[in-house]
Amino acid sequence: MADTGRSDPAESSFPEEPCAPQASLPEGLYVHFPFCVSLCPYCDFVVVAGAAARGPRSRVAELLEAQLVELELRADLIEARFGRPGAASGLHSVYLGGGTPSLMSPTQVERLLHRVDARLGIATDAELTIEVNPGPDDVGDLAGFRSAGVNRLSIGAQSMAADELKRLGRRHRPADITATVRDARAAGFESLGLDLLTDIPGQTLASWHDTLTAVLELAADHLSVYTLTLDDPDAEGLTGADGDHLPLSRGARAWRERATLEQSEERAAEMESLTDDLAAAAGLRRYEIANLARPGQQSRHNQLYWRRRPYLAIGPGAHASDGGLVRSWNAARLDSYVGALAAGRLPPGGNEEVAPITAQAESAILGLRLVEGIDATLASQPRLAAALDWARQAGLAEDRRGRTRLTQRGRLLANEVFARLLPGAEVAAVPPPATSRGNA
Repeated sequence: MADTGRSDPAESSFPEEPCAPQASLPEGLYVHFPFCVSLCPYCDFVVVAGAAARGPRSRVAELLEAQLVELELRADLIEARFGRPGAASGLHSVYLGGGTPSLMSPTQVERLLHRVDARLGIATDAELTIEVNPGPDDVGDLAGFRSAGVNRLSIGAQSMAADELKRLGRRHRPADITATVRDARAAGFESLGLDLLTDIPGQTLASWHDTLTAVLELAADHLSVYTLTLDDPDAEGLTGADGDHLPLSRGARAWRERATLEQSEERAAEMESLTDDLAAAAGLRRYEIANLARPGQQSRHNQLYWRRRPYLAIGPGAHASDGGLVRSWNAARLDSYVGALAAGRLPPGGNEEVAPITAQAESAILGLRLVEGIDATLASQPRLAAALDWARQAGLAEDRRGRTRLTQRGRLLANEVFARLLPGAEVAAVPPPATSRGNA
């Protein structure tokens, strides 16, 4: 694995949206690290908090051994199906997410990346990302990560307001975010992304203005700005033995019930408009519903998802797709994950084969998340065309330079469009309501 630093591809380097998706070698790898020092009540990711994260009862080393076994087993299956990946077909992206993967040591990160390269190949210009949480107890050894080959950081900032961070259950302070950016630049990272939340309980348009202004002064290269969404994985049937989510604690459920009462779709929409205005003035442009970047700094890994490209995933609760009709996932429970791999078996989980018409709709939905939209060939498919005509008439979509994309209003009402693109959905003749949450 050669470390040449950051090198983002041009949009044209990605294939056009497939009308008939085909399975192929993975282009990216997601590695889920489920440990956090503490659990935030809004978090929907697979997280194990407390003593397992660090200290004498840490299970980090145990997890890494299990992930290395899973990597070997998955790589064997890929070789049997597609042949051994060559130098030209190596991974373009490896993403270490969580949880708090910055709780790993640089030696552990380097070991993991070395095995990934040995089994799957990592392209010389690949994007290698690790998520870090600000604060001295969570940020990890940034210089060590850079030396291990990581060339991009995703920093879990969430807010620059101390009271909002406390309300979210975050352990860090605004000053820790500033320090993390400073230290990351000193460590040699040329690509930094910050994750932020809007519609936080108690957040106002003024406090969001202050957060965004402070973040832009840090000169980050990428912003992910997501509206806080409070789902119920238990009610959705996702927390069973083979489910990809963990059950909510009683405390987290009570927090979410209170928080939902303080949220406002209208205020969230105002925050999104403010984001566009302030970020554009600072040189960052929206390229996806919730993501903005400087030129050449778009997240290459996330674009694999939005362009429905094949990617592999390892770790508890991780999801993968072969780029065709099959997607799979690991169960979320740590003990069953580690136990299966210690015995040399793939972890429990599941897979499903989607119908071609569903895969086509997914390609359209994911592609419309991108500001560039989808090409005319996909947009003209019979099942999709009627829904997109409805969206154009409602002012939610438009055609430009041979592509169909969402308008600014369409981004705010994206779920109204996406629901009509799915097989079996009815296309209404009347325009959608004035506001609706659009963070699919």
